[in-house]
Amino acid sequence: MTVLTLGLNHTTAAVDLRGKFAFAVDQLAPTLKTLHQRLTTSQHAEVALLSTCNRTELYCAAGDLALPARKLQYAAADWLSGVGGVSREELMRHTYVLEGGQAARHAFRVASGLDSMVLGEPQILGQMKQAVREADTAGTLGTTLHQLFQRSFAVAKEVRTSTEIGAHSISMAAAAVRLAGQLFEDLGQTRVLFVGAGEMIELTATHFAARNPLAMVVANRTLERGEKLANHLGGQAMRLADLPDRLHEFDVVVSCTASTLPIIGLGAVERALKARRRRPIFMVDLAVPRDIEPEVARLDDVYLYTVDDLSAQVQTAGEKRQAAVAQAEAIIETGVQGFVHWMDQRSTVPLIQALNSQADVWRATEMARARKLLAKGEDIEAVLEALSRGLTQKMLHGALAELHSADAHQRPQVAASLSRLFLRGELSPTRAHTIRPSDPHSPLPTSTDLSEGQA
Repeated sequence: MTVLTLGLNHTTAAVDLRGKFAFAVDQLAPTLKTLHQRLTTSQHAEVALLSTCNRTELYCAAGDLALPARKLQYAAADWLSGVGGVSREELMRHTYVLEGGQAARHAFRVASGLDSMVLGEPQILGQMKQAVREADTAGTLGTTLHQLFQRSFAVAKEVRTSTEIGAHSISMAAAAVRLAGQLFEDLGQTRVLFVGAGEMIELTATHFAARNPLAMVVANRTLERGEKLANHLGGQAMRLADLPDRLHEFDVVVSCTASTLPIIGLGAVERALKARRRRPIFMVDLAVPRDIEPEVARLDDVYLYTVDDLSAQVQTAGEKRQAAVAQAEAIIETGVQGFVHWMDQRSTVPLIQALNSQADVWRATEMARARKLLAKGEDIEAVLEALSRGLTQKMLHGALAELHSADAHQRPQVAASLSRLFLRGELSPTRAHTIRPSDPHSPLPTSTDLSEGQA
């Protein structure tokens, strides 16, 4: 089984490039179905898609022989480059490809918040769980990826309960408030506009609300949802369509929607600044793709920050943080070893199934023979003896055939393997001489010998 992760994040690609590969939640299931159809050519493949403002990652699994890692990587990269409208070469310059244990380690670190822009931030775990639900809904989540993600969630839970990984850093929302406080002497005298009503906006609005601004307004495409958040904050709601005409009213604008195109353009901001008589506006664009046109940053009286700009604000250091990271990495490493072991075991499943099937055939054959003998009135003890002898001979036939056909150099290795399997690692002293390399032509025990208790 091949497990593969192909992705790009805030450390490998700028916000504008990441925006080309961003997917809204309602796009995940239909997108996964399309990708799944492309990957599932000769064998069933599994796929999940994680898309946040900081990363887009494909998690794939497929049988080694039917869809090897290299072929799986190329297929996933071709599909993703087509979605983003860039060449595969350009995409691969900004992506990472991880396989097997490395893919598992990455998933565990992402779920635990160690790979986030904000160390230990909890939102990514919820986003990953949502990605898994969407893959399950799309029918693209199989046994291997299910196991990978469930172990990711378990590791993340242990990291959060056993370490202080999230206690020594600030969130993006807190960073936005901190920057706004550097521009305005008193945030209590500002008017704040929140564009969108999702989880990130709610979190940011909660931080701003603690500073008691003069007014807080939520602009959302769906007015009902905007009103719900506004009521929770003690603010007001407005329609997103009214934003251009009212933009000049606000000192602080924080935007995070799922729009694929900017919703706050350069012209609207220029008109707002003119109406404000050049009083500055602090703007935070937390969306990927951007909600605010990047040209806005060139205006003299606008202070525009994107998620990448905030990254420097949320990085903290210190001995406690480093100790927490070390603890978390140790927990993750244990989880990786467990997953790799599970994967190794999974590779033997077809063999185990075949062995069980063959054993069932042997058992059925001997049972049928025993029933015929009993029906003819044969002695029960004799029938049981024949039954046990028949099963024993069938089970040992293949092993003894391998031993007989092995040459002088192969025979010690085959003998050692059979010893581990049937004699728990110890050969009978009376028969050990028959498998020594110095005596390759010595007579070997037959199935008849073994059935008579001579081994």
